[in-house]
Amino acid sequence: MASMTLYDKLWNSHLVKELDNGTSLIYIDLHFLHEVTSPQAFEGLRLASRKPWRAKANMATPDHNVPTTTSERSRGVDGIVDPVSRIQVKFLDDNCKEFGIEEFEIDDHRHGIVHVIGPEQGRTLPGMTIVCGDSHTSTHGALGSLAHGIGTSEVEHVLATQCLVQKKARNMLVKVNGSLKPGVTAKDVILAIIGKIGTAGGNGHAQGRGKCGMASDQIAHHFARRLGCCILGAGQGHQIGNRARRIGALCADALGYRIQRAPQILILLFKHHMQ
Repeated sequence: MASMTLYDKLWNSHLVKELDNGTSLIYIDLHFLHEVTSPQAFEGLRLASRKPWRAKANMATPDHNVPTTTSERSRGVDGIVDPVSRIQVKFLDDNCKEFGIEEFEIDDHRHGIVHVIGPEQGRTLPGMTIVCGDSHTSTHGALGSLAHGIGTSEVEHVLATQCLVQKKARNMLVKVNGSLKPGVTAKDVILAIIGKIGTAGGNGHAQGRGKCGMASDQIAHHFARRLGCCILGAGQGHQIGNRARRIGALCADALGYRIQRAPQILILLFKHHMQ
C-alpha cells in the first residue's frame, strides 16, 4: 500500500461518497462565516425553506467591513460610518440570530479576523476539515487541518448539508534546503517559492512542505511561521496548505495558543489516528 500524505488521510477520513463525474462529497467539520460571502447563502436557505443541517458546526464573525478607528468601534454596528459596510454587518447579525448560528459580534471580546479566531478560541483542531468564504482559510492548515476557501454558492451548500462537493487535489511537496539566516522569515520563504513556481503554480494541488533541511525544521517547529506559510498559500494558487508534523506536537501548539476548549483536543486524539 502506497504511503499517504496528511492531506490523503484527512480526505479519506471525511469522504462521504465518490461521484460518477470525478468529484467527491466530503464532510465539513467546521464552517466559518463572515459578512461578505454569507448574505446570498442565507437568502438561498430562506427561499428554499431550509435550515442549517448542523448549526453548531458553523460560526461567524464580521471582519471585512469592520472599522479600525476607536471612534467607530466604540459604538458597535451603529458606529460604522460607511452605509454598505454597516448593512452587511447588520445582515450577518440578523441572519445568525435567525438561523441559530454562533457569532462573535463586533463588540464581543472574542471578535477578530475570521481565519484567526479559530486557532485563538480553540475551534481549529488537528484533523478537521474547515472551510470559509475567504481565500485565506488555508491558514488553519498550520494546525494540521484540511482547510480552504470556498465560493458563495458553496457556503450555502455547506450550510444546508454540512458537506461539500470537491475534486481531490494532487499532492505537491515543496522542499526548502539550507537554513534561515537572521532576518529571513517564513514570508520570505513563501515569496521565494512563488517566485519559482508562479502565482498559479499551485493550482489544483494540496501543498505540503516536508522535512528536508534546517529551514523546513525552523518553520515546522514554529507555530507563527507555519501560520504564515499557510495563509500565503493563496498567493501560489493552491487552496490547501498542510504542515506535516506529529499530531501530538500540533495539539501542543493548539493548547499553547489560547485554547479555551482543551477537552476537544483529547477527543480528537481518539477520533483521528494519524500519527
